[in-house]
Amino acid sequence: MKKKRKSFLFSIILLVGIILSACGSNDSGTAEGGEGDGEGLDTNIVTIATGGASGPYNIIGTTLAEEYSSKFGVNSRTQTTGASVENVNLMEQDKIEMAFTMSDVVSQAIAGEVSFEEPAEKVNQIAALYPNFVQIVTTADSGIETFQDLKGKRIAVGDQNSGVEVNARTLLNGHGITYDDIEVDYLGYAEAADGLRAGQIDAAFLTSGLPNASLLELSESLDIRLVTVDPADVEEIAQDESYFVSMEIPEGTYGNEEPIPTAAIMNALIVHADMSEDDVYELTKTFFENLDSLVNSHQAAADISLEAAQQGLVAPLHPGAERYYNEQ
Repeated sequence: MKKKRKSFLFSIILLVGIILSACGSNDSGTAEGGEGDGEGLDTNIVTIATGGASGPYNIIGTTLAEEYSSKFGVNSRTQTTGASVENVNLMEQDKIEMAFTMSDVVSQAIAGEVSFEEPAEKVNQIAALYPNFVQIVTTADSGIETFQDLKGKRIAVGDQNSGVEVNARTLLNGHGITYDDIEVDYLGYAEAADGLRAGQIDAAFLTSGLPNASLLELSESLDIRLVTVDPADVEEIAQDESYFVSMEIPEGTYGNEEPIPTAAIMNALIVHADMSEDDVYELTKTFFENLDSLVNSHQAAADISLEAAQQGLVAPLHPGAERYYNEQ
């Protein structure tokens, strides 16, 4: 009788051990990787840091996250943030797996300059994406026509430490204008548009892909003017800040009757350096195989191409992305 009782108790203990072991195997992956439930991926989680809710980063990133969740059965979602600087910091803190950023910010992060006290060590790149256009908007009756006219005005320069704010400050400095020469407001896209509409600010930097949803909506309800950035000035600034290029906002984008010369910066898709080569290979492959879906979500993605994805890289290319490119 005692033997039967011991045998029964041993069976119960063994069964509980098997159940606990099975439960433990379902732990989520992290930025460092780990075996997960996702079909074809080691990690269970792919969090993509983006930017403001109305910006192209978040719109395109949401579609990409849906593709990852559908294909791999992982928990993939976007995280709205203050954009580029915050996104790099989140990656360095192992809180995200992927992010959309501006190349200027990534370049500064790798070098440990400007907003970064130490060089970023956990940032790898998947691809160069589409250009972000510096869109400097004011009202038609503001009297602001040239970049130099911004001096002495109240200007929205983007969220503090965002990519918008970083390149706004750089462009201002390149034109001999510091924050001491203007009244600075740290406002995101939607808040800046509201500020212009209410007459609380004189002009705003809204740097993004085209069109910017907040600026497009503003142009339909307010008589606006886009401030030009002279190509010669962009070329001079680019001697020190090589990520700047001169481009034009096409005619008709916001009801403008002619193209608007301005500066542009390429966007970058970055990934945590500790993610496995196989995972990043699959994430890169799925990204490019679903470009049509990304374009349908926001037309800025129409400028993303496999052919140009390795041009202007500002961070080390992740081995998984490199393997994908080598197969093409």
